[in-house]
Amino acid sequence: MPSPDCAPLHDALRAQVDQQFLPGVSTALLRGRTVVDRWCYGDADREAQVALRDDHLYRMFSNTKLVTSCAVMQLVEEGLIRLADPVEAYLPELDRLQVLRPGATRIDDTEPTHTSITIEHLMTHTSGLSYGLFDPGSLLFAAYNERRVRNPARPLADMVTALSTLPLSFHPGTAWEYSMATDVLGRLIEVVRGQSFGEVIARRIFAPLGMVDTGFRVPQSERHRLCALYVGADLADPTRPGLSRADDKPYPGAYLEDWPLESGGGGLVSSLDDTIRLVRSLLPDGDTLLRPETIEAMFHNRLPPHLCVRFPNLPRFTHRGFGLGSSVTLAAGPGEPDAIVGEVAWGGLAGTVWWINPRIGIAGVLMTQRWFGFENPFSYVFKREAYRALGF
Repeated sequence: MPSPDCAPLHDALRAQVDQQFLPGVSTALLRGRTVVDRWCYGDADREAQVALRDDHLYRMFSNTKLVTSCAVMQLVEEGLIRLADPVEAYLPELDRLQVLRPGATRIDDTEPTHTSITIEHLMTHTSGLSYGLFDPGSLLFAAYNERRVRNPARPLADMVTALSTLPLSFHPGTAWEYSMATDVLGRLIEVVRGQSFGEVIARRIFAPLGMVDTGFRVPQSERHRLCALYVGADLADPTRPGLSRADDKPYPGAYLEDWPLESGGGGLVSSLDDTIRLVRSLLPDGDTLLRPETIEAMFHNRLPPHLCVRFPNLPRFTHRGFGLGSSVTLAAGPGEPDAIVGEVAWGGLAGTVWWINPRIGIAGVLMTQRWFGFENPFSYVFKREAYRALGF
């Protein structure tokens, strides 16, 4: 195929930096396993005037979930777990959970669950767990934060214990809610493997793929490579230009010290190179991290027709289902290319994005550091122009 014309893509993203929507941005486009475009522009540290290089490090937040999902599917391939298994078979503290009653006004207004949480429920965010991030004013938002469920000073085992004392948002399998389910999967991996979650993914994913820059902490010798984190001028209006420094998010010292919590839902730091390696390992025509049939199962929508991706105070993403760890595009949404159908993707809270379209054999990676950046306009600009550059 002819080389892609990526000039419009570069121009569009350059404008996002120049107009102060992004501090800097690195991208890569793939046809099959071949990287056909790699580009970098802007600053890693605006105040210190450090130009962004393609070896800088990024807080991955929820892009961590792809690593965790792959580690779970390795357990499935080895016959150590099944997707249909109830999670209490491995984490007994999650047995006999309660669910908030419809219309509850107190956190103790509950009823017993109708069914157990399965591993597939956790993989697809249909478990009934919540996050305590996206729904301020709700009972569970208050409870998750009052009890510090996401406490970085406590390990995954303590996090699961804290979750076991709180009710679910809904009966497992009956709704979709983005949640701490992937962190629970990190603890599941620890129990089944008999090692810490960090040790498991380092040995079974990072080492085989040559991912040398990915981990839960940036060594002192590499801290000069960690990009500064910025927040937009108005979290409620991502079209308003302006950036300010926010290195203390999600908490002071994050990624710089050995915190006990190894978050499978959002704790990793990585690089453009390493993310390309992970994405490529899930593409055909070469050695893959998982069996082809496993990857196909991950990339298939597992939600029933009446469920879709949804977030509080936002329109329902009726064109997006969910597979085993990432969204699955069922139809083109507003501003999206028609060829997007079949794409699997996800992003992180600080703006990192990956997507794979196995139907047409292309993939893309975008790395930036803008707090609450996922689903901001720049991610749609990137995707639209990337598909055009790749001929779709």
